[in-house]
Amino acid sequence: MARRERVMRMSVEQPLWRALAGYRVLTMLYAIGFFATAYSGFDRPWLAVAYYAVLFVWTLATLPKVANAASCTKRFLAADLTVALTGVMLTPFADAHERVMDGGPTLPSIWTAGSVLAFAIKGGWRWAAVASTLVAVANLVERGTPARDTVHNVILVWVASIAIGYVVEVARASERTLARALEIEAATRERERLARDIHDSVLQVLAMVQRRGAVIGGEAAELGRLAGEQEVALRTLVSGGLVPVSRVSEDTADGAVVRAVDEPEGTDPDGPVDLRALLAPYAGSLVNLAEPGAPVPLAPAAARELAAAVGAALDNVRRHVGERARAWILVEDEPDQVIVTVRDEGPGIPDGRLAEAEGEGRLGVALSIRGRLRDLGGTAELISVPGQGTEVELRAPKEPAAAPRGGKAADHE
Repeated sequence: MARRERVMRMSVEQPLWRALAGYRVLTMLYAIGFFATAYSGFDRPWLAVAYYAVLFVWTLATLPKVANAASCTKRFLAADLTVALTGVMLTPFADAHERVMDGGPTLPSIWTAGSVLAFAIKGGWRWAAVASTLVAVANLVERGTPARDTVHNVILVWVASIAIGYVVEVARASERTLARALEIEAATRERERLARDIHDSVLQVLAMVQRRGAVIGGEAAELGRLAGEQEVALRTLVSGGLVPVSRVSEDTADGAVVRAVDEPEGTDPDGPVDLRALLAPYAGSLVNLAEPGAPVPLAPAAARELAAAVGAALDNVRRHVGERARAWILVEDEPDQVIVTVRDEGPGIPDGRLAEAEGEGRLGVALSIRGRLRDLGGTAELISVPGQGTEVELRAPKEPAAAPRGGKAADHE
């Protein structure tokens, strides 16, 4: 059985959540231990005991809430910050006034920073700024005056939480980029595997049918011709020319995981069009299409007109060289223009033949090819040597000076 590639879930946030859980437990024990050593200095120790009992139960009961981003909800964050702010505001009522004014620690002490860090890891630097600002206001109200040590601690928590929140946002963006690259790599390997399988089975069968049909003749020859066309189309499909599907992050909070989604039809009608998709239907057993591996973007109207001009050139090949004539299409993507060359193996065009055709009213080349490119701000050049075929070189700028004129000519030279 073939081995399929898949992208595994990744998250650099997970160690941060584990560290936060440990920080909350350790700082809760620190706050309780500090209170135990300074118990006699509290004016209302029973109030502090009640708060620490709530803090102990709350910290242990909410450990699953800080296990990952999905569990850490907005409601939990609001409740957790409320517990921290309540402890800060209760400090003047429980502790001695002299110690509060001397810069003594609040009841939750450094446990409060854990609440702010949860905001930072969950929502980034903006959430961290809001939470740290609320903590700063509560500390200033608790002291009554903006003492230097209080301001120092407030600014430290504010800067640290915002910095951590920003780092988390950058890490998430990096994860999404890496996951997208891994997904594209896995899709490319899968396509290569499918291409090998198809080459070893379907393409070989189609090629055999084409050869046998040509030998047998009659209806079998027509069947062989159709098999040859399908072989070329299938070979083009598996070898390239596929537009990658859009990928979006499925769960940015829990790690960079990507999935393929279908683009709804009609999305961004004014956006660029890949010229390769419009030229792909022309490829077949008699028409060889050579194109870049990357998309060739053009404005929708310009892409349609250029593809129509290519179609007109191929119509001329079938009309004047024969239904079984071979032709080649070459697409070149330049920085400022797109060049499409259509070449056939016919006898070429005699000197003066195009001017004679225009004089007789047959304006296929003049209108369907040159006229379309002229409206795009480009050029169409015909190079023909008697006995060596004809080459039509179409040059279309990527930013046409004027809007192209729609419509198709009925006659082709």
